[in-house]
Parts: sequence; C-alpha cells; structure tokens
Amino acid sequence: MTDTGLIAVACGLIIGLGAIGACLGIGAMAGRYLDGAVRQPEMMEPLQTKMFLIAGLIDANFLIGVGIAMMFVFANPFAQ
Repeated sequence: MTDTGLIAVACGLIIGLGAIGACLGIGAMAGRYLDGAVRQPEMMEPLQTKMFLIAGLIDANFLIGVGIAMMFVFANPFAQ
C-alpha cells in the first residue's frame, strides 16, 4: 500500500471514529438530560442551556478532527 493510500485510510478513520464518538456522546448526554428533566421538571431550562452548550462542544471536537483530516488530504505534511 502506498503512502497516499495509508493517508486516505487514516483520514477515513479520523472522520469515522470521530463521528461515532460524537453520536454516542450526544446520545448519552441527551439521555441524561431527559432523566434529569423527568426527575426535576423545574430544572429543565437551566439543564437545557447546559445541554446545548455541551452538544456544541462535542460537535466542535468532531469538526476539528474533520479539519485535521482535510489538512492531511489536501496539504499533506508527510508527502514528499
């Protein structure tokens, strides 16, 4: 396998595993939010604000991984 092929596989793994991790993280967070909202309905609005903030941070983490993968694809520092 050539260097270009290995870089393509690595980029696919970066994006794929990052997407799986982000989906699992957001799913777990939303489940905990619903549990908390059911137990204490008066805390729903403050919990919702924090939930959306954390969801944005989880998505930002995934998008940083996509940006790094695109850097390897288009401006590869390891290619000669």
